[in-house]
Amino acid sequence: MKGFLSMGVFVIAVAVYVLANTIVYFVDETEQVVVTEFGRPVGEPVTDAGLHFKKPFIQKINQFEKRVLEWDGPSTMMPTNDKVYVVVDTFGRWRIKDPLVYFEKLKDERSAISRLNDILGSETRNVIAKHDFIEAVRTTKDREAVQDDSMAETRLGVLPKVQKGRTKLEHEIFDAAAPKVLSYGVELLDIRFKRVNYNDTVSETIYERMRSERTQIADLYRSEGAGEAAKIMGKREKELAEIESQAYRRVQEVEGEADAKATEIYAKAYNQSEESAELFAFLKTLEGFKTVITADTTLVLTTDSAFFQYLKNPMPKKEVPAGGIEESLRGLPSLLDVPTGR
Repeated sequence: MKGFLSMGVFVIAVAVYVLANTIVYFVDETEQVVVTEFGRPVGEPVTDAGLHFKKPFIQKINQFEKRVLEWDGPSTMMPTNDKVYVVVDTFGRWRIKDPLVYFEKLKDERSAISRLNDILGSETRNVIAKHDFIEAVRTTKDREAVQDDSMAETRLGVLPKVQKGRTKLEHEIFDAAAPKVLSYGVELLDIRFKRVNYNDTVSETIYERMRSERTQIADLYRSEGAGEAAKIMGKREKELAEIESQAYRRVQEVEGEADAKATEIYAKAYNQSEESAELFAFLKTLEGFKTVITADTTLVLTTDSAFFQYLKNPMPKKEVPAGGIEESLRGLPSLLDVPTGR
């Protein structure tokens, strides 16, 4: 009898538990619930956390996230306004604002992600197609690109002007997509560019253009260096010519001073008497013979030539001019004036 009573209590307890589970449900703080009856929503969405009641067996609860959800869009290739094909990768944040509309049109999160891919991907393509590539990669139009001052007079390394910038393009995508996703009970919170890359088919062309530009800049530096080198070499040659000219002039001055000094010494040495002057004239004439007369030399002399007088009479009685030995040197060839050839 006691065993039968215990079994009855157990059955009743199980029945009460099952009935309670069909009547009572719990809503977490991170969830919101739509109650359906035979597949159709009934009443308003339940967003308050805690215990709630429903009709047993015929009503069903559908739980949805209340927290902010992430959307990571697929990488998509699209053209820009300047005909550059780029691969754009975007991400965003969204949440379920109207659970009832969300349930009626999307049912679950998987369908919502698919719809977001369509809407946000389409608006991204539209915005990218209306702007140049530089607009999607530069963050603001106020930031000026750094350029070498030496390149200022050329167009090498010059970036085009930015009209809007990356942030405003993101805002344009958001403004165009937010009303569309709202019709599905979804609130779009934010959308951003994760990555903007060149298409693989044009990357090599872009890199080649970059290499070519770097080569042009290098050539420009080389040409400027060559020009500076030519200036330095020209200045060097000019200074060298000036130094050589000054040195040659100084050499001539020194030689002239030395010749004058030598003549003065000779004059003092041989101007002691008439005989010394005649000896000097005779010796200088003989030295002139050694220099001028060779085996193949033909001379035509006048009778009053200084050379001829000693050939005619080795001991002439020549009068010394009134000016002394300096005056007698003027009419005679001298080793100071005639190369010795030795």
